[in-house]
Amino acid sequence: MEDLKHLVLLMIGILVAFTVVMTMVAYTVLAERRILGFIQGRLGPNRVGPGGLLQPLADLLKFIFKEDIVPDKSTRFIYFLAPTIATTAALMSIVVYPFGPDIHLPFSLPWIGNTIPMVIAKFDVALLYVLGVTSVGVYGIALAGWSSNNKYSLMGGLRSSAQMISYELALGLGLIGVILQSGTLNLQSIVEQQAGHLGITGWNLILAQPIGFVVYLIAAIAETNRVPFDLPEAETELVAGFHTEYSAMKFALFFLAEYVNMFTVSMLATTLFLGGWNGPFVHQLPWLGIFYFLGKVVLFLFFYIWLRGTLPRFRFDQLMSFGWKFLVPLAIINIVFTATLQWSGAFDFLAKFLKTSTGWGG
Repeated sequence: MEDLKHLVLLMIGILVAFTVVMTMVAYTVLAERRILGFIQGRLGPNRVGPGGLLQPLADLLKFIFKEDIVPDKSTRFIYFLAPTIATTAALMSIVVYPFGPDIHLPFSLPWIGNTIPMVIAKFDVALLYVLGVTSVGVYGIALAGWSSNNKYSLMGGLRSSAQMISYELALGLGLIGVILQSGTLNLQSIVEQQAGHLGITGWNLILAQPIGFVVYLIAAIAETNRVPFDLPEAETELVAGFHTEYSAMKFALFFLAEYVNMFTVSMLATTLFLGGWNGPFVHQLPWLGIFYFLGKVVLFLFFYIWLRGTLPRFRFDQLMSFGWKFLVPLAIINIVFTATLQWSGAFDFLAKFLKTSTGWGG
C-alpha cells in the first residue's frame, strides 16, 4: 500500500511539474516574439486571442496538422528517433529541481498527508544526474544531422557536437566552485545553505562565486545553441542546420527541446547561484518560495531573449577559441581560488563577520 501511495504521489508531482514547465515554455516563445518585436520597433503576434495569448495554442495546432515530409534517402529509424532523444533528455532533469520548501498544511489530505514536497525526487547526486542527462541531448542533434542525408544538416550536427563538447567542459568546471563550497551534490542542500538575511547575502553569486556564475552563464547559453552561439542552426550559412529536413511535429519536438533546455539551465543557475527559492518571508510563508524560484527563472529567460535581440553571431573559429582559450582557463582559476579560500577558512570567517557586524550572513 505504501509503495502504491508513493507511486501515485510521484505521478501527481511529475504531472504538475510537467504542466507548469510546458505552460511556461509555451508562453516563453510568445514572450520572445513580443519582446523581439518591441526591440525591433514592430508588433509581435497579437491576433489570436486577447493580446495574442492564444498564439501558442495556434502554433501547436499548426504543427499537428502540417504535412510531415520525410526525405527519401534518410535513415528513417534514426531520423524519427533523434527528436525524441533531444526532447526526452531535456525534460528528464526537471524531477530533481526544488521548486520551493516543503509546504506544511494545517490539515491532512488523503494519500498526501499534511506535507507537500516541492521537489519530485531527492537524492544526494542530483547535480551529477542533471549534468549527465542534459549532456545526452547532443546525441539527438548529431543523429538528426547525420540521418537526414543532407549536407547542411550534417554540418549543423557536427558543429553542435564540437560546440557542446567544448562548452560542456567549461560548464562543469564552472560548477565545481559551488560544489567545493557547499560540499554536496544535493540540490536541496545547496539551496538551504544559501539561506541568509532576506535570502540575498547567502547566495553563492554574492558571497563567493561571481566568476563561476559568469563562466556557467556563458557556457549554458552556448550549450542551448542560443544567440550569439547558435552556429549549429545558422540560417545565413546552413539554412536551418541540423533540423533543415524536419517538419511538423518532429520539428516541434526540436523546438520544444531548445526552450525546455533554456528553462532547465535557468533553473540550475537559480538553484546553484541565486539561492533557489530563498527570499523574504519564505520561512513564515513557504508558498512564497515557489514564486521567488519561478521569478528568478523568468529573469534568466528574459536575459536569453535580450541577448537574441542585441548580439550578432560568432564565427565558428571565434566560438571555439573563446571556449578553450578563455572560459576553460577562467573556470580553472576559479576552482583554484575557491579551493584556496575554502582551505584557509576564509568563507567561514566572512560569513561570521557579516553575521556579527551587520546581522547578515548565511
